[in-house]
Amino acid sequence: MFLKIITWFESHMGSCSFQEHAGVPCPGCGIQRSIIALLKGDFTESILLFPALLPLLGMFAFLGIHLVINLKHGALILKIFYISNTFLILGSFFYKIIIH
Repeated sequence: MFLKIITWFESHMGSCSFQEHAGVPCPGCGIQRSIIALLKGDFTESILLFPALLPLLGMFAFLGIHLVINLKHGALILKIFYISNTFLILGSFFYKIIIH
């Protein structure tokens, strides 16, 4: 069953219209392939394709916990998560542009 889900994801990947028009990858390029690599258990490949995926998943998990429990410093921690993920995504984006 799980293999069918991965196969479905691989056959239904969307293309990046930003890259098609601008000729450079967008800040989110690689996230689909990164999710598929993560589902396959290939953590290294997942991080190489989109370095911010695991921190983003951690941020959303923490957000869910914070919404249910209402942690004392949850909003501050979420802001730190958000800022660090933004820098990771932008850093990865500029790295892809330089390498491309």
